[in-house]
Amino acid sequence: MANLVILTADELKSLNPLERQAARRAARQQPLVRVILRTLLQRGGPIPVEDIVAASPDDHATALHDALVALDDDDLIRIRAGQIDVAYPFSAEPTPFRLRLSGGRQRYACCATDALGIAPMVGEPIEITSSCHHCGEPLKFAATPQGVGPDTEGVMVWFGKRGDEGCKAFNSL
Repeated sequence: MANLVILTADELKSLNPLERQAARRAARQQPLVRVILRTLLQRGGPIPVEDIVAASPDDHATALHDALVALDDDDLIRIRAGQIDVAYPFSAEPTPFRLRLSGGRQRYACCATDALGIAPMVGEPIEITSSCHHCGEPLKFAATPQGVGPDTEGVMVWFGKRGDEGCKAFNSL
C-alpha cells in the first residue's frame, strides 16, 4: 500500500488531460488495482469488497478498505452495495460492449474505447459485439493485441462531450 498515490477528486480534475491520463494509467499499475482487474478478468463480477479485504493480512484490512474507497473516489473502480462492479476497462454489469475472450469467457467493457483496448491489455484476441450509435446496426469484429482486423472497415468510435449525467466514458461505436 505504501506506493499507492491517492489524489482527491479535485486534484485529479485539476490535472490537464494528459496528466490525468498518465495518473490513471499509473494508478492501474498498483498491486491492488491489478488484483481487482485480474479477478474481474478471471471470474467476472461483481466482486464483494469483503473478498478483497479478507484476502489481506488482518493488520492491513482498514488500510485496504480505505484504499478501495480512494480508488472509488478517483473513479478507477466503482463500489455499489458493497461490491466492485466497475474497474476500468471492465464492467461486471451488462453494457452495450460485449466481449468474448479465450475459452468463451464473456465480459463487458465500460465504453467503446475500453472495448478496443482490452485485447492489448490482456494479450489475447477478443471478439467485440455492440451496435452502431447512429443506426443501431449490429457490430461484431475481432481485435488482437496488435489492433483491430480488416473486418472493422467502416467502424469508428464516436467521441462526445460528457453530458449532464456525469458519465466519464465514451459510449458508442
